[in-house]
Amino acid sequence: MQISELRMLTVLAEEMNMRKASERLFVSQPALSQRLQSIEKAWGFKIFIRSQRGLTVTPAGEKVIGFAAEMVYREEKVREELSALESEVSGTLKLAVASIIGQHWLPKVLKKYVTRYPHAKISLITGWSSEILKSLYEDNVHIGIIRGNPEWKGMKRHLLTDALYLVDKEISEIDQVLSTERPFIQFKSDSTYYQEIQDWWLRKFQTSPKRTIVVDQIETCKQMALNGIGYAILPAVTIDERDRDVHKIPLRDENGKPLVRDTWLLGYEASFGLRQVQAFLELVREETDEGI
Repeated sequence: MQISELRMLTVLAEEMNMRKASERLFVSQPALSQRLQSIEKAWGFKIFIRSQRGLTVTPAGEKVIGFAAEMVYREEKVREELSALESEVSGTLKLAVASIIGQHWLPKVLKKYVTRYPHAKISLITGWSSEILKSLYEDNVHIGIIRGNPEWKGMKRHLLTDALYLVDKEISEIDQVLSTERPFIQFKSDSTYYQEIQDWWLRKFQTSPKRTIVVDQIETCKQMALNGIGYAILPAVTIDERDRDVHKIPLRDENGKPLVRDTWLLGYEASFGLRQVQAFLELVREETDEGI
């Protein structure tokens, strides 16, 4: 099998849908179907069962797809190693990034990256901390950027620290949350962020909020606060300079120190040796130095 056929099988297994897979592979559905039939004939087994709902992998297909994924992975590793021998930054930079960083901090860095290194490619996954760590442990990405302070035995670099603010259109002093009837809009994820806010609230007020709305996206939380639906606690990285028509009250702990949230960059030493990764790390250093 050619590497293009192996890659085609992995895309089909990821999408489980002929139309979506054909769009990713930039081929027509009939052409994709014909190529799949040829591969199945060569193996002597059905790899997928087709239905109106999409694709289902057969037991034999699981073996073939596992083989395909391993071969594609090995081919990418060899290409990365070959790219590292060249003076030009090329290859694919694979990132897994906390959604909040992917939305608010990363775009500026990636804009510089694609401008400075036009021959390099970028693969970006955003999500929760558990998803990012899983991608790192499975060696699917070169760099993970995670909020909080995760346990990690590989390379670990501090990226940024940002303060937490109570954001609202009406509340101008922190103690006013005890008298307002408007809801506290909370962002809940699998990270420690939600629990840290809960702990701070109980230490500060010794009571629960009167009304709450819980969402699973921090951008949703922000937009609801900016539109006057209620108040929210947001990290500084999400607050734009243009958000001037809302009050931003810094949170403080029991000792009067600002409540902050850390962001860390994680990876393995082998990945950090790749040219496309080194180039990204250099831009990260530039960006963090400018922010000091």
